[in-house]
Amino acid sequence: MTTHSLDSIKIGLVTISDRASQGVYEDKGIPALQEWLTSALSTPWQTITHIIPDEQALIESTLRELIDKEGCNLILTTGGTGPAPRDVTPEATLAIADRVLDGFGEQMRAVSLKYVPTAILSRQVAVIRKQSLIINLPGQPKAIKETLDGVFAAVPYCIDLIGGPYIETHDEIVKTFRPKSAIREKS
Repeated sequence: MTTHSLDSIKIGLVTISDRASQGVYEDKGIPALQEWLTSALSTPWQTITHIIPDEQALIESTLRELIDKEGCNLILTTGGTGPAPRDVTPEATLAIADRVLDGFGEQMRAVSLKYVPTAILSRQVAVIRKQSLIINLPGQPKAIKETLDGVFAAVPYCIDLIGGPYIETHDEIVKTFRPKSAIREKS
């Protein structure tokens, strides 16, 4: 396993929405992600943000650029995960993936089912590309928070395992789980 001594993690945030990308309505996905990350992460972080339409080729190229050129170790997408014909975020994410992490999708739907019966319509996925984790999230701010609250405890250790930076969280928001052998002393 490669270890990094980075002072921060670079996170890509991508809203995938025809209407938000055209300015028909204000994007609320990226601000919701930034708010949640601000409350949860104790490791310094920076973001690169994009608001793009539901176009598979553009989603694929944006994800590739965030990883291959920008060096993001975590990418969170919002939107485009339902059953509508224009919802192609999972297809684009899977197309650029090296590996699929089925447990994230299963857990995200399980979390959402506590709140809405339509969670079974979600096609959210999580994948690894190189040393990066990509997670497809719902588009609504409330659902983004609920989903991240339900799955993020596993994210820092996943990023450790794929050779990314060591991420710490504020335990009162989300307590990161790592085996005892993977926990570093706080400096």
